[in-house]
Amino acid sequence: MNKDSLDQLFKRLENNFDVEEPSANHKQQFLNKLNKNGALQLTKDSKQRRRLLKPLIGVAASFALLITLFIGYQQNEMSNDLASVSPKMAETQDFFATTIAEELSKIEKESSPETRALIEDTMQRMKALETEYKSLKIDLAESGDDNRVIYAMISNFQNRIDLLQNALQQINTIKQFKNLNNETSTTI
Repeated sequence: MNKDSLDQLFKRLENNFDVEEPSANHKQQFLNKLNKNGALQLTKDSKQRRRLLKPLIGVAASFALLITLFIGYQQNEMSNDLASVSPKMAETQDFFATTIAEELSKIEKESSPETRALIEDTMQRMKALETEYKSLKIDLAESGDDNRVIYAMISNFQNRIDLLQNALQQINTIKQFKNLNNETSTTI
């Protein structure tokens, strides 16, 4: 149908449209029919569900926001370390991290009742060095990659490695002393 034929149709039916208002009790009759068919009950249930879901959706949205903020904070915190300075510093950080992990695994393997106090003391010192490193990361972000901060971070890694290697040497000394004591007690 083209536009002219639609216009002609409306002109021809102009006074034949239903323009009467429904009766005053039309709404009540409609609701009664819905009640008979059970449709009104469904709408009441869905309204109750919506009332219950609104607070839960708010809580879920809050959790999603917190998780997003936490992940963003973690990424921001990770970006303020040696790896963020340059690719060579990233290699240096990876080297130190790998070496520290290897030394820690060696110390864990050597754990015994005789070395427990030494290992606990070493771990406390490691935590102190890690705390110092976190403050250095903040300093690095604030200073804009200042060389003094970078050198302090590298020195911190070296101190951790030295601490772990010294602990391993002391553990070996304790083991040798224990073996020496066991040999002399069995020969006597």
